[in-house]
Parts: sequence; structure tokens; C-alpha cells
Amino acid sequence: MKVIIAGAGIGGLCAALALKNSGFDPEICERSELLDEAGAGIQLSPNAVKVLIALGLKEPLAEVGFEPKAVRLRSFKSSRLIAYRPLGAFSTDRYGAPYYHLHRQALHRLLKNAVIERSIPLRTGCPITGFDEHTDRVEVQCGDERLTADALIGADGIHSGIRRHFVSGAEDAPRFTGMVAFRAVVDSAALPKNLVEPTATIWMGPGRHLVHYYVDGGAGINVVAVVETDSWREESWRSPAEPGELLEAFAGWHRKVQTLLAAAKDCHKWALHDRPPLARWSSERVTLLGDAAHPMLPFLAQGAAMAIEDGWILSRLLEHREEDAIGPALDRYQRLRQLRSGKVAQASKEQGEMFHLRAQNARLARDLKLGIGCRLLPEIAMAQYDWLHGYDPVRRFV
Repeated sequence: MKVIIAGAGIGGLCAALALKNSGFDPEICERSELLDEAGAGIQLSPNAVKVLIALGLKEPLAEVGFEPKAVRLRSFKSSRLIAYRPLGAFSTDRYGAPYYHLHRQALHRLLKNAVIERSIPLRTGCPITGFDEHTDRVEVQCGDERLTADALIGADGIHSGIRRHFVSGAEDAPRFTGMVAFRAVVDSAALPKNLVEPTATIWMGPGRHLVHYYVDGGAGINVVAVVETDSWREESWRSPAEPGELLEAFAGWHRKVQTLLAAAKDCHKWALHDRPPLARWSSERVTLLGDAAHPMLPFLAQGAAMAIEDGWILSRLLEHREEDAIGPALDRYQRLRQLRSGKVAQASKEQGEMFHLRAQNARLARDLKLGIGCRLLPEIAMAQYDWLHGYDPVRRFV
């Protein structure tokens, strides 16, 4: 069975590898000429790592990944430790796979190399400009060529063209959340020794928060800072921030934050938008995955993980479909993934709201609850992420 995939991002590449692993004939059409994945750092929780390991990428992933020891939540002014959650060996022991921090480009390069090594056709500079769905095939216009396949997967991101097959532009208009995210990678050598812990550190303050963690084996520190503002609405990861803009946004925060942000020389920003969930994203021979199907806010670091899960589960449902019943397999995939991704999207939104509490009484109550949980009721505190990080798409869909 031939499957055409629109998009060579993390989700599209993982889907291609999973489909190849299932015995299919995937082919990727990527609209850009250069395969240079945008973004800086990325967090990969065990639910996603399990899929990458099943795809044969355990060793190369370990080579580029950094295993944080914990997640620590700190107060924006005093640096007081509010709460913590162990990762490292704890994650592997509890969930059966590591928790990794790495550079997004390193992950993308790893996946692209695996696609090439497994002889999966990858067309660059080849946008899908249209397609026709028939009862027995789908015909896809990819650049100047007309391709025929058994199925088409839209893994073409938040501005997906394939998504237009299921919803009109007016119905799918993005909603600005009132938040702008800044991202940068800081050279570790440019900072005082031991300024940054080997953890994922989240600084919480009124109307904003900041996350940082090591990438590139500790050589770089990824910084993501989210600010509530109405001054920027462009939904692009590549827009440069003005010099000093990030530091100014966090004026008055702890000196460690100030020192870190002062070393951020190359900073980009993008406005965070939300979209209404799709009622339908699959038809008889066409479906979506990743941000094309279920874009979500980044506060649980699960956007890429959901796309990775999508690719594996879709490949297995197609592999074990009844005879040539592609439509029912795509329908089941949609129903399963709507439940999972919808729950994750809602939890991510709530997490962002919790980070940004403005009222002092609300922040004190939050800090007290989080602190008591991790110190006096650690097992209950740890278990709250079991549904997310403990999910195992490989064992469920082998």
C-alpha cells in the first residue's frame, strides 16, 4: 500500500518510519527546499521516546539527548523552590523509557537520516497543491507531478493545506491567546558555572513564566519565555525579537534569570494561537496528524509527542485493518486520537493558567498545594502524570 505524507517535520518523518515498519510504501512531499526544522529545544517524555525506541532509534537518540534530573518550579523573585518532580532514573524506572531534552534540529536530523537509510522517498520543494479522493485511490498534485496513492496523510503543521479538506478557513480561524513566546539557545560557556541546574526549571510569575533546560549534551541552554501581551500577533517561529526585548519583559525577576537572559543573543518570538478542535479530520483515504489535526499550547511540552504517537498508532491501525478497509481504520484512528489529544490540549491550557496566576492569594495557595504534594504526598504527586508519561502506544498497538 502506498501512502503519501504531506510534510517532513517531526510528525511526518515519524509517520513515514512507522509506516515503513508496518510494511507499507510511504513517500514524503515537503514544500520547503531545505529540511531545516524551525525551533530550538524540545522535550521528549517517555510516551514519545517509547515510539522512537520501537523505530530502532534508541542509540542515536541517547547520543543527542540530555537526561534532566528533575523538574523544578521556582518563584520568579526569590528563586524559592516551590515544588519538584524527579526525572532521570525515576522516569526510566516508572515509565520504562527516559525523559530527554535535546535540540529540535538534532531530532529532526536523526529522523531524516533514518528515512534516507530506509530508502523512503523524500521530495523537497514539492508542495501538495491539491488532491482528489476516489473510492479506490487518492490522486495528489505534488509540485508538477500527479501522484497516485492508497492514502494521504496531512502532517503539514499548524497551517496545514490538507486540513482545508475538513474545515473552511472561516470556521478554523486561529484565536490569539494574548500570549507571546520567546525562544533562544544560550551558550553554556557564556554563563557563570552552576548558574543553571541540570533540570528543567520553570520560573512562575504574574502573567508570565520562563522555562530553561540543557540541550546539545549540556553545551547549550534552551530558553522558552511566555509573556501575556497584546503587542505581537504573528504566528511564526522565525520572527526575531528586538535586542533587549526579552530581558525587558522579565525586569525585576531573580538575578539568575537576568543573567541567563542577558546572554541570549539570538532570540525569536511567536504569538501563541489556539484553534477550535476539529469534529472530523479523517475521510475514506485522507487523514491528519500532529499540529495539522490537533494544535495545542506548549505548556505540557507535548506537541511533538502527540505527533509521534499519532504516526505509530496510525501505522498500526492501517496494518491491522480488515482487508482493504482503509476508511474504518482512519475513522478509528481519529476517534482514539481525539480522546487523547483533546485531554492533553485541555491539560496544557490549564497548566499555562496555573503558571501565570496574578493574584497573590491565588499564587500562595498554588505554591502551598504544590509544595505539600511533592514533600508530604510524593506518590500522589508523581502519579498525576502517569496518564500522560505512562501512556505506551507501542504496547497498546503492536
